[in-house]
Parts: sequence; C-alpha cells; structure tokens
Amino acid sequence: MQLHHRELGEGNPLVILHGLFGTSDNWQTLAKRWAETHRVIVVDLRNHGRSPQTAEHSYELMSQDVLALFDQLQLQHVTLLGHSMGGKVAMRFALDHPARLDRVVILDIAPRLSDMQHQDDILAGLHAVDLASVQSRQQADEALAQHIPQVGVRQFLLKNLYRREDNSFAWRPNLAALTTHMPAIGAEITGPTPFLKPALFVRGGKSNYVTTEDKLYGIPALFPNSQVETIVDAGHWLHAEEPDQIYTLVEAFATS
Repeated sequence: MQLHHRELGEGNPLVILHGLFGTSDNWQTLAKRWAETHRVIVVDLRNHGRSPQTAEHSYELMSQDVLALFDQLQLQHVTLLGHSMGGKVAMRFALDHPARLDRVVILDIAPRLSDMQHQDDILAGLHAVDLASVQSRQQADEALAQHIPQVGVRQFLLKNLYRREDNSFAWRPNLAALTTHMPAIGAEITGPTPFLKPALFVRGGKSNYVTTEDKLYGIPALFPNSQVETIVDAGHWLHAEEPDQIYTLVEAFATS
C-alpha cells in the first residue's frame, strides 16, 4: 500500500493524517504555514483521496500503511498529527511504533470506543447522490441536503466529489468499504504499553468527542506524558474553524 502524499518545506518531519471523509487537500493552508519550519507531509489514508482503495479498513492496517510511508520516505524525529479517524490512526501508530516518533498530536478524538451512529445521516446523504445522473455540484448538494441540513458539513463532503475523464461525477472515498467497516472506524484504541513520549490532545469546546472522563482517565492511561488543550469556540472540525489557534498550539508543541 503506497499512500498518496504531498511534501512541503524542510526540517524535522510533521506528518498529517485527515479524518473520516477528509483528504490531504483539507490541510493545505495550515501545511504551508508549518512548512516554514518543518518538512510537512500531508497524507491521504487508504480508501480516501487519491490513495488506493481496498475492501479492508482497520486501524491495524492503516498503522501499517503509515509505517510503510515512513520507511519509504526514511522519516526520523517525526511529529505525527491526526484528526478524528486520523487521530486514532496516529494513536495506534504511536502505540505500535513508539521509536519512530518524537511526539504525537491528536485533534478532537479520544482512544475510547466511538458510537458511529452519528454518521448514519452522512452515509445516507452520500448514497443518495445518484452519480449516474447528477449533472452539477448543486444537484449533488440538493441530494445531500435531504439527509444533511448543515451547510458546512455538505461543503466539506462535496470536496470529495470530482469529475472523471468522461465528465461523470464520482466520490473519492470508497463508500462501500467505509460503510461496511464503520463499526471498526469507531473501535477503541488499546495497547499493552503506553506511549511515554510527549502527546498533545486538542479538543473543541463545542464538540463532545473528547469528554472530561477521557481527559482525566482514558487519555492518560495510554499517553501518560500528555496534555489536553481546549479551543473553546471550536467544534469537531477545529482546524477549519480556528486555524490560527491550531497553528500556534501545534507549532509550539512540535518545536519544544
């Protein structure tokens, strides 16, 4: 599995993993800012973006994919950053391969089991778009809106819609695999040995993905050398809602 990725800048590596239904494209603006001080690698995880599509989708496999990328690029002294699903990949990788990292940054996700029922409407909306007949992004948006009232969420999802060479539309994510493996995407991250190096967890004050119990018990159990920061006015997509605060927090942590 060779993951699609892009590189910017020079210095110690900062590897960025997007969340469910995201792509490396979502991180280009922040990546350019961090590239002033780091070698930034933005990654498309399997079944997303321009990376290969497979029938299987699990954190064990995605951790192996990231390890192959680290070997391919000969990465050392890495800061690994992940948001949501990408955050769980980063946690899995940190527990599996602690020697390959200097530190880890996790955005708005905890290691515990996640109830993925909140994704039902998103999946219904994506499957409601008739790719064989849709003629415009506006038509696709109207189909999504039957299940997803939030304009911002629809705009985020529509970034995954692209035109093929025959001018028909297609989704970049592998919807069949992601739908099948949605319970696995919510799986708890565990490990026999904690990750002892520095870890920064950042949660959105308007999000419920990281609870007080996670902060006090779940996160320290696996990441004892961790700190949890809250961006008060941000929701789950905190890097899109408050990019300046995310830039500052990550830059300070990655250069400490």
